[in-house]
Amino acid sequence: MHSMCDLVIRGGEIFDGDGGRPFPGDVAIDGDRITAVGALNDVRGRDELEAAGLAVAPGFINVLSWAVESLIEDGRGQSDVRQGVTLEIFGEGVSMGPLNDAMKEELVSEQSDITYDVEWTTLGEYLDWLVARGVSPNVASLVGAATVRTHELGYEDRPPSAAALERMCGLVRAAMEEGAVGVGSALIYVPACFAPTDELVALARASAAYDGVFTCHLRSEGKLVLEALEELVTIAREAGTRAEIYHLKAAGRENWALFEAAIERVERAREDGLALTADMYPYTAGATGLDVTMPPWVQEGGPEAWRERLRNPATRGRVEADMTTPTKEWENLYLAAGPENILLLSFRSERLKPLTGRTLADIAAERGTSPPQAAMQLVVEDESRVGAAFFQMSEENVRRGLALPWVSICSDSSTPAPEGVFVRSNPHPRAYGAFARFLGEHVRDLGVVPLAEAVRRMTSLPAEVFRLRDRGSLAAGSFADVVVFDPSEIRDHATYEEPHQYATGVRHVLVNGTPVIRDGEHTGALPGRVVRGPGWRGTVLS
Repeated sequence: MHSMCDLVIRGGEIFDGDGGRPFPGDVAIDGDRITAVGALNDVRGRDELEAAGLAVAPGFINVLSWAVESLIEDGRGQSDVRQGVTLEIFGEGVSMGPLNDAMKEELVSEQSDITYDVEWTTLGEYLDWLVARGVSPNVASLVGAATVRTHELGYEDRPPSAAALERMCGLVRAAMEEGAVGVGSALIYVPACFAPTDELVALARASAAYDGVFTCHLRSEGKLVLEALEELVTIAREAGTRAEIYHLKAAGRENWALFEAAIERVERAREDGLALTADMYPYTAGATGLDVTMPPWVQEGGPEAWRERLRNPATRGRVEADMTTPTKEWENLYLAAGPENILLLSFRSERLKPLTGRTLADIAAERGTSPPQAAMQLVVEDESRVGAAFFQMSEENVRRGLALPWVSICSDSSTPAPEGVFVRSNPHPRAYGAFARFLGEHVRDLGVVPLAEAVRRMTSLPAEVFRLRDRGSLAAGSFADVVVFDPSEIRDHATYEEPHQYATGVRHVLVNGTPVIRDGEHTGALPGRVVRGPGWRGTVLS
């Protein structure tokens, strides 16, 4: 007599997420949960997926995702889901709530190719609104440290009063009770760079009361990376919180040698009992806006004030002097990369979109001006921060970092598709390839870590760091987020020149028990849910 369940994944090599040896077996699923894992010869599924010769693993967790707008445009999340990603975590520094009226207006006015109405106020409301529209992957979010600062102080360069700081902490507590997984910070950007350490300690402490994590894009990833890392250790210790370094790196050729010292500092903190972890994307270029090439003072007051200042020739002269002068006062990515290594990726303006895929140095030469002046011109003309890739890391350091047992994988990107509004700009290729590149190039081809360990770092490790209950493992009782892939075939195809190319090698992907990728193609299913942190004050865990 055979027992029946909704679905069986049959005959694969099981990588359960704990990093141990894989074993042959089946996975039985009823509803949204795994009911059994092993040799299930007496179990039949109403639906069965063949996995012979393939790896079966927990769905991958993207610990740093920027899919907050791309999933509004297209809930299928194709670039990530086709790599096996079943959960997107948002909130590097800024989050989609809590918002006040001025922040809502700015969110609308700064929109580019993707447009939408802001129909929410709090972070919890945004997540619920997004899922109600329909998404394939699960979604979770940190609350942005810069978001609560902007809510109370705008873009001003000043510390909060005691009363303002208490209101900011109150916003963090409210977000945690709505299900945020922690506080996210990104300390090179305006207005986040205006925050003193004690402000961040207070926000982290408010989150830690709900078992939230504190994540940090360090105040410097270049010449001051060790000092910036020391600040994060201080925040974590004083707040009594777990901490995650976002996209661990040593940026700028002259700083590559600092990477080993940064690793040693993290490992020393871990040996001292601090729950300190990190994540990386497997590329030598990052991607952000041209705002990171310019000093914070010119950006104080927000995007419109920044662009208005740049219209003044005298101001532009002062900005150019700051951009081209080495300093320890702010994180200068213009000097860290160099204009020949700054590749323009995305514009709002139809007139400027033809410049996509060219370097800042090239555009400056064409315009007969200096690269700093060209950068300022582009920001003013495009009325945006202008998206760009910055080539500034060493391949050797990337491989060294990806080998570390406390490093997860992220895309630090959105979830586009090679269609519709998405092809109007270029993402960094990590949007389509981060997880497949790690598994293909780094794990299979270079042997940086064994496959079982690689799976652990994309599943149970981030689930533990972000306290994601019943996610990140193939075990009875866990949510049925599952990826079935071919370890010998998985690979990325996206390049900087042609980024809109899906990764290949993933056969099936299930989210909450529902197939979203079947035989390599998207099914159109949208079973994604809000995954809430341990501080959630709701009644039913989702």
